[in-house]
Amino acid sequence: MMIIEFILIFGVLLFIHEFGHFIFAKLFKINVEEFGFGFPPRLLKIGQFRETEITLNWIPFGAFVRLSGENDPEVKGGFGDSSVLARFMTLIGGPLFNLILGITLFATIFMRVGIPDLNSVQVYDVNNESPAQMAGINPGELIIKVNGVEITSTEQLSLVVEQNRGIPVTITLLTPEGTENTVTATPREEPPPGEGYLGVTLVNPYKDATIFEALPYAFRATGNYAVQLLALPGQLIKGSISAEEARPVGPVGIYNIYSQARERDEINAESANPEDQLNTLLILAIISVALGFTNLLPIPALDGGRLILLLPEIFLRKKVPAKVENIINMVGFAALLALMVIITTMDILNPVVMP
Repeated sequence: MMIIEFILIFGVLLFIHEFGHFIFAKLFKINVEEFGFGFPPRLLKIGQFRETEITLNWIPFGAFVRLSGENDPEVKGGFGDSSVLARFMTLIGGPLFNLILGITLFATIFMRVGIPDLNSVQVYDVNNESPAQMAGINPGELIIKVNGVEITSTEQLSLVVEQNRGIPVTITLLTPEGTENTVTATPREEPPPGEGYLGVTLVNPYKDATIFEALPYAFRATGNYAVQLLALPGQLIKGSISAEEARPVGPVGIYNIYSQARERDEINAESANPEDQLNTLLILAIISVALGFTNLLPIPALDGGRLILLLPEIFLRKKVPAKVENIINMVGFAALLALMVIITTMDILNPVVMP
């Protein structure tokens, strides 16, 4: 059942990718001969949308789009006959839709767990034998005032405490139960290494988020994963990460990660902490973003490789001959298949284990 579930869900991610190509092809008036659910051989034709046949295929995994004139610029109204802008947007549509899906999933996660309330300051930890501990400050409490002045950021609190080194300050706290408590503490003039003047670790507490509040964090999370992906080769060369951590994974490896995430969510089903129940959603968000950015890599046969072949036309007004482009894509596709065989073998012999 887990395998069937994974095939359906991963198929949806691939469907979203192909749907992006389809939408942009339609927007730019490129004829789409077929939009197929699953992969050939064809099982049956289930409908028609203008010139596009909607088909159901035997291999129940993802989807595909067959564009008219994809490899032949002589076909009128086809992909090769279209403007460079139309071809560019059609190629980038698939990865773009994967990124949009990833952002949507990340936004859903932030709406579930909340976002940092940057205007509130919470005590995360208290150092032993520190002024904060001696004053009775406890983890989980909010610091709302110091010397009667309202605290609205961690930076403001740090500045006030630093300005009062060696001088007793009055701190008003809000406990998790909602009651206010006032204590007096004297910030140290020379704190031990790694500790602050009060001896507390401060964080911003989480608050409920609307979709509009969650979206900036979702964009940031997507960007962070993109940066990590692009930085992998450099980190691998420098030795800051191991080859095992940087290894690529195929469908088998992705399934292993997905199944482990699902098992953790099932184990944590009774947990009161919402973060404990979002492993599967987080993995799907990461996979969707990874699909988007991986397809943009400048590798022949991938969308990124085909986009690279448009650059001479964009900047030099010289189109790469169709025969040359087809040969490059065929060689790239063969190399990609060989790489997938190697990656799949690695995934079977050395299964991926989630940290």
